[in-house]
Amino acid sequence: MKKPKIIFFGSDQYSVIVLNQLVSDERFKLKAVVTHTTPCLVETYAKILFEVKFTTAKKFDKKFMGKVKKLKADVGILASFGKILPKEILEIPKHGILNIHPSLLPKYRGPTPVQTAILNGEQETGVTIIRMDEKVDHGPILSQFKEEIRPDDTAESLLERLFGAGAKVLTTILPAYLEGKIELRKQDDSQATFTKKLARDDGKIDWKKSGVFKKRFIRAMYPWPGAWAIVKLSRDRETKRIKILKAHLEANKLVLDKVQLEGKKPVTWKQFQEGYPKAKLI
Repeated sequence: MKKPKIIFFGSDQYSVIVLNQLVSDERFKLKAVVTHTTPCLVETYAKILFEVKFTTAKKFDKKFMGKVKKLKADVGILASFGKILPKEILEIPKHGILNIHPSLLPKYRGPTPVQTAILNGEQETGVTIIRMDEKVDHGPILSQFKEEIRPDDTAESLLERLFGAGAKVLTTILPAYLEGKIELRKQDDSQATFTKKLARDDGKIDWKKSGVFKKRFIRAMYPWPGAWAIVKLSRDRETKRIKILKAHLEANKLVLDKVQLEGKKPVTWKQFQEGYPKAKLI
């Protein structure tokens, strides 16, 4: 039996986790890697795979679609790509394009499912593998499993764990899917919730919130956009932005552990206070 030919769509460190799993599995043949930004981690990784073509999709035009068609891929795999694929691209691979999504779809569709789950105080989340259609995170489900959200999980640590587990499940079920042995399950759209893309300003801490919420907020915003506040450094009212990298709770009160003043290296909160004894968070 010939090895299934795969085209991969990804862009960041989480994409690389999935890409590495596909590359290391000798049952599959990776034909090409596609990203939409350059330079990026996927590009760097793809360039060491000497037999794999790499391309940047700045536009999904006829020229790009022509390149994809020439690959004659059996299936596409998308993980943390960061851009919506048009229907015309989704229909090119023989068995469509599969997406590893880090939530229990239809809950938390959209770009920030992990950050939103942490922020909302969820105890668990999971991974859903779907066959993509033209709507965002809407396609039928191949596989779904749960994953605990640990008390100190950041968005980064949880995403790494989810994509690692998702990659292993994907490569386990992919042969059966390509042979038509997996029955796809339609999502219940009435249960769908949606997340928004985060901007830098979304990381500003609201000090009026509870200590429990602020602790979750810091974890959810790490590493992007980062939880931050404005700090008045001295009596002359000089202010700067400061990132809150790590904190803990004492009697439900937030206690800062590690911070980073703009333009400076990360330091402990104690070190910061020693350097700026008159500093005040505002």
